[in-house]
Amino acid sequence: MLTRPEPPAGPEVSLPEIHRSVRVPDGAGWLRRMLAFVGPGYLVAVGYMDPGNWATALAGGSAFGYTLLSVALVSSLMAMLLQALCARIGIATGRDLAQLCRDRFPRPVNLALWALAEIAICATDLAELIGTAIALQLLFGIPLLIGVMLTALDALLILWLQHHGVRWLEALVAGLIFLVFGCFATQLALAQPVWGEVLAGYIPSASILTNEEQLYIAIGILGATVMPHNLYLHTAVVQTRAYGLGEARKREAIRFATIDSTAALSLALLVNSAILITAAAVFHAGGRTEVAEIQDAHALLAPMVGTTLAATLFAVALLACGLNATVTATMAGQVVMEGFLGLRMPPALRRLVTRLVAIVPAVIVTWLYGVSGTAQLLILSQVVLSLQLPFAVVPLMLVASSRRQLGAFTAPGWQLWLGWAATVLIVALNLKLLWGFLAE
Repeated sequence: MLTRPEPPAGPEVSLPEIHRSVRVPDGAGWLRRMLAFVGPGYLVAVGYMDPGNWATALAGGSAFGYTLLSVALVSSLMAMLLQALCARIGIATGRDLAQLCRDRFPRPVNLALWALAEIAICATDLAELIGTAIALQLLFGIPLLIGVMLTALDALLILWLQHHGVRWLEALVAGLIFLVFGCFATQLALAQPVWGEVLAGYIPSASILTNEEQLYIAIGILGATVMPHNLYLHTAVVQTRAYGLGEARKREAIRFATIDSTAALSLALLVNSAILITAAAVFHAGGRTEVAEIQDAHALLAPMVGTTLAATLFAVALLACGLNATVTATMAGQVVMEGFLGLRMPPALRRLVTRLVAIVPAVIVTWLYGVSGTAQLLILSQVVLSLQLPFAVVPLMLVASSRRQLGAFTAPGWQLWLGWAATVLIVALNLKLLWGFLAE
């Protein structure tokens, strides 16, 4: 028997066109019920392996070998915890984080949070649009500027897929993620890294804090891994499941959604690690310690690995990551705009607005800089994301800690302790980065 999707309980729901649209088997076994919740985690995970991650991982791996693998690991563990809290909040309250902020904070604070969230989404989209355009150029020879403008078509793709149901969108995203994973699994086999050194790279090194260049890239990796817009998006997409509204059913939904997001983010960690390991094994070990441009990495892979297959797989994986990430960033823009502003638009118009907010600056940047300097722009966009991150994480932790808003579903103490510790670490790293800039 299947539970029927219930009509929205109030005048405002997250992503109304797909809200509670996925049926959950009632009375079925544990595995069938869990599989009904698989999907939102993969929509979130694509933000953790977008072209911005590529830029920071390539720069970090080529310059410092395997040292920054520890940053990728810590960032991913923080992401798993924060996304688990997002799933809890969305399911427990039936509202997304932007709506909950609007409920809790005064209007000036909400307007500031909305503006900061939009800046974060613009930085995200800048990286994704440029990354996708680079992949189109590498694979098909399409000029970079035309490639950026072609990415506007992803808004039509989202509308078409959502018209057929969110499961189609989730299937496309998950399929592209596994394609990326397969590409990099093959590349690792071709690169032949020293696995003992790889494992040692997951142990944190003091040089990350003492070396300014390492710290800059490390914060870029943090910004590329724990994405501000994903915190808003996840609280909304978990509500696409028609779980029961009683306490027991909500607790089950929280458990299944946490499994979903943790598994998806574990896969994202493997992909990000593979990018950094490939850069370290091929470029750093080969004496090319300044490879940061994605185009340079593509050009050097074939001669340094000894086969053109590595370069082709690199470009295919980049295109898959870029397409995936632009889809979810557009959805996040919808959640942020509707949640903070209470602004309702027809789906097609809403997609167009959220896409234009990002594509206009991307076109301008590409027009001004062209191929040169794209790596610096990509890394800078990730540092901007990191600087925006506290303004999403702090409201998330305030809601997760609020018994008034979550009631019996308030996060357990160990999650709150770890969550606040991660928040303090994020703020401290950002303050150190700003101090370094001001001291120059």
